Amino acid sequence: MHEDQEWVNQVLNGNKQAYAHLIHKYKDRIYAFLLRMVRHPQDAQDLTQECFIKAYRYLHSYDPQRSLPSWLYRIAVNLYVDAKPASQRQQNLLEVDELMLMDDHSPETIYLKYEDLEELRYQIERLPETYRIVLTLRYLEDLTYQEMSEILDISIPTLQVRLHRAKQKLRELFQPKKEGGTLREMC
Repeated sequence: MHEDQEWVNQVLNGNKQAYAHLIHKYKDRIYAFLLRMVRHPQDAQDLTQECFIKAYRYLHSYDPQRSLPSWLYRIAVNLYVDAKPASQRQQNLLEVDELMLMDDHSPETIYLKYEDLEELRYQIERLPETYRIVLTLRYLEDLTYQEMSEILDISIPTLQVRLHRAKQKLRELFQPKKEGGTLREMC
């Protein structure tokens, strides 16, 4: 965090190369998050670019007590929420990382994992946006509660409640399934 603050100070003092360094350091994380949310590479790329433009424009208001990645994620979440009407956002699916399918190389296992992931994507798509965002930040972006709290500008207890409700809702959606499996491990 201290290193990021030094780079931010350089940018604020007119060093544009310092901002290029920050973009290079965080662009892939922000892009991956947005791609999981909007599921369209071009839209994710556009939102990522907009995120860094907005961050540059408001860098003077960045609070050095917060982590820079959390601040960038917060901008990205806000851009995502503002980018599309709710009816269109609800249709988006989460991107599945293909590497998740490579743990076991047997065709049967790969097929079963793919089926589970497709079902998970479908069920997550049905969740309200606030639940989809917390699940994505926690389980796909692997962020801490503190980071998520800063990004969403909510208290950790509120975040824990949302995450609990999101997982509870997923359990309800999978309740009709009699078989246990990898999906229940997350829930």
